[in-house]
Amino acid sequence: MSIPQTFSVFEQQQRNRDRRWLYGLSMLLLVTGALSLSAGESWLWPDQWLGTEARLFVWQLRFPRTVAVIMVGASLATSGAVMQSLFENPLAEPGLLGVANGACVALVLCVMLSHGLLPVWVISLAAIAGALIVTFFLLYIARKRLLTNARMLLVGIAIGIACSALMTWAIYFSNNLDLRQLMYWMMGGFGGVDWSQIWLGLMLLPVLLWLVMQGNTLNLLSLGTQQARQLGISLNIWRYILVLAVGWMVGLSVALSGVIGFIGLIIPHILRLCGITDQRRLLPACALCGASVLLLADVLARIGLSAAELPVGVVTATLGAPVFIWLLIRTGQIR
Repeated sequence: MSIPQTFSVFEQQQRNRDRRWLYGLSMLLLVTGALSLSAGESWLWPDQWLGTEARLFVWQLRFPRTVAVIMVGASLATSGAVMQSLFENPLAEPGLLGVANGACVALVLCVMLSHGLLPVWVISLAAIAGALIVTFFLLYIARKRLLTNARMLLVGIAIGIACSALMTWAIYFSNNLDLRQLMYWMMGGFGGVDWSQIWLGLMLLPVLLWLVMQGNTLNLLSLGTQQARQLGISLNIWRYILVLAVGWMVGLSVALSGVIGFIGLIIPHILRLCGITDQRRLLPACALCGASVLLLADVLARIGLSAAELPVGVVTATLGAPVFIWLLIRTGQIR
């Protein structure tokens, strides 16, 4: 068998294996979604979903929360894969450009200046605006100063640190109870999500679907600047578009659930370590896996303590870090 034929056979085997992973992750998402609808102080299994009690607990309380968790988990994991590929940095994740901290600063200022009197939808819009302001500011500096990917990443980290300092000062000198309660929410949680906030998840969906379909472009960008240009891909234009898309999704995710770490950083690495390296299948796999993992974390956050609900961000970091360390030890490398 010739080398081209051998490569073709290997590529077909890889494609079939990736498809099996996608089917498995789709089934996992269905199972975790059903578990999320069933779990709570009052467990209601699928055969009880049409009963009278389920009308409140399942369809009014748990269903919008489950939809929000799926949207946020899929968005964060996909954004993490895009950033790691775009910046060629294994430590890149959605919050690294300072966008999430920008959204949090807008939230803190909004609550502090309004004394907690503004409706939830206004505060959500403020978070989105804060994320977009940071994103556009970062893109403006990158275009004005012709920043490389590495320098752009460093500027984003510096912006994130500055925003975090602003939040700390505002909360430290505030005696506003709403502001202090906001800190608990910013650790990540879906406790206040209901049907009135589901529009945030719907605003995530078009950009998420578009980003999932950009695997071929990311494959070409990963070849390097020179090769991408020879194939007709403009690195600068695509860098701005992809960073803007990530900023939009991170801003909406923060408005919906607060800051949730781990998902965007670790999920792409776990899937790569499992053998999914082609961006055309890695991005949808990240969306499915990110949604499933965040659903499991949300269920644990709800049932972990009888008297209170744990922050989802704490659950993801606590459970995810040991799994990731085990995978690194087992494979001996990170890609």
